[in-house]
Amino acid sequence: MMDIDEPLDFEVEDSLLINPVVPSKRKNLMGLDELLTEHYKEQSKLIENEARKQAKARKCYVSDDEDKNCKEAMLASLLDDCQKQMKAIHSVEEMSEWGLCVFGEQKTTPPLSFPELGNWSILQSFMNNELNSLVGLTKEQGCTFLEGLLKNGWLLKFIFKCGCVEKSLATWTFFLMLYSSKEELRSSACEFWCAILSSKIQVGMRPIEIDWYPSYPELKSALETYGFLFNFSSNISAENSSGCKGPPQNIITWIKFTAVYCQVRCNKQSILLTSDCQELAEVILCLFLDRRLQGLSVLMRNCMQSIISSFTEEEWINSYSRIAKSIASRVPTDLNCLRAVQCISGVDPRTKHLKSVVAFEILVNCFENKLLPT
Repeated sequence: MMDIDEPLDFEVEDSLLINPVVPSKRKNLMGLDELLTEHYKEQSKLIENEARKQAKARKCYVSDDEDKNCKEAMLASLLDDCQKQMKAIHSVEEMSEWGLCVFGEQKTTPPLSFPELGNWSILQSFMNNELNSLVGLTKEQGCTFLEGLLKNGWLLKFIFKCGCVEKSLATWTFFLMLYSSKEELRSSACEFWCAILSSKIQVGMRPIEIDWYPSYPELKSALETYGFLFNFSSNISAENSSGCKGPPQNIITWIKFTAVYCQVRCNKQSILLTSDCQELAEVILCLFLDRRLQGLSVLMRNCMQSIISSFTEEEWINSYSRIAKSIASRVPTDLNCLRAVQCISGVDPRTKHLKSVVAFEILVNCFENKLLPT
């Protein structure tokens, strides 16, 4: 029988059981003194490396500081040279903003009393009507009554109904438009005139007969009352305009009326002479040079377009050169020159041509001023 304590067959064949692995002895642990020694060696190496880096950095910093000081010295020298050159150039003037004062002291406005207004036929017919017994309108109250009709638009409706504007009514509304201190009155009067003038140029609209047309002297007289300087000095700039007055609020209605008035002239209505239109163009271009009128730029551009379009072809050939020379002689040779050219805006051939001629005349004046002996 097999002994119980004997190994089994498969156990005899197992090499691990026959020759068991004897674990090797661990190495002895490093002592504390050795650890400290290694630590100090590593620290000393780090300190040496850091010292080398700092030494190199100091050399670089010294080199950078020297370069920086050299560059600063060169820059300071260049600035000194520039300042010396600027002081040596006596003819250089300081650049200022564009802008001229084209309005001076305003005059007293003419009286707005029109006793002949009571003779207006429509007013007379209303006063003689039986209904007037209920209203009790008198001849002395006629002006106040008509002002109410003008402001609410009924006066214009009466005119379109009867198809005629009598002289008394035309002069009254015209002077209200140009000289009234009440904004509602002058605006209503301006709308009244623009409407009756537009009836002559709008297709399919019944033209209104007007017994009295304002002439250019009336428009020019209004500008003189506003204080417009027809021969303004180029030395009166926007910066030195503390003593200048204006512009008055009535200039808005003046510009609107002038634009429509020139449109009527385009339709062969000879209400303005060629010389009148030339001077109107010069006036509008001068208004562009007043900084206080920048808010009216759109109105002034529309007015300028109407004036330019009002010339016939023959009139324009003889007019654009005069307009350009007049503007060039008025405008000082500074930023106002650029403003004068810039404000002539438009895509039509006449406007483009006028812009180029004005620029040319200004350049001619600039060169002549440089060549003149001082």
